[in-house]
Amino acid sequence: MFLVCILMKLHIYLFRHGQTYFNRDKRFTGWKDSNLTPKGIEDAKVIAEKLKSKKIDIAFQTHLSRSKDTLRAVLKYHPECKTIITNDKMIERSYGKFQGLHHKTIIIKYGKEMFDKWHRAYNYPPPGGESVKMVEKRVLSFIKELIPFMKRNKVNVAISAHGNSMRPFRRYFEKFSINEMMKLENPFDDYFEYVVDV
Repeated sequence: MFLVCILMKLHIYLFRHGQTYFNRDKRFTGWKDSNLTPKGIEDAKVIAEKLKSKKIDIAFQTHLSRSKDTLRAVLKYHPECKTIITNDKMIERSYGKFQGLHHKTIIIKYGKEMFDKWHRAYNYPPPGGESVKMVEKRVLSFIKELIPFMKRNKVNVAISAHGNSMRPFRRYFEKFSINEMMKLENPFDDYFEYVVDV
């Protein structure tokens, strides 16, 4: 007697929220709420069109409106998705005291070298904020819960994330080095697809 093992493939659809006013104006957003611009609304619609033919069973968002609004646009095409889970382990990086401030304000006050460290260094948090290393720690804890959850429930998931929380996601699934991860620029109008074998 032969046993046939059929491997089921589950899918993760990961995307960033559309452009916000703070993104457009080059301000540190972090955990502050900033609404989608008209372009951001269009970005969300572009992602929605690209995901139109996919099957989404469960969706994840953060409590910030830009994550929720982008996901809402995507789910217009997915009546099969009955469950939306809010999880802030994948929220944007906190910029601490710099949240809401323009990039140029920080450059003028502290210099370009310090700005670059706070903005792009892996293990250098801004005052009162998080380093990308700290963001990675919480995102990895989310992933370690997500994969067993998907396998247990046999579900495809959509994740409406943020620019900096997407970096650790992509590093994990695409096997990037830290340096490669830190150079990533995540688009406002596209998604990344990953397969989980069951």
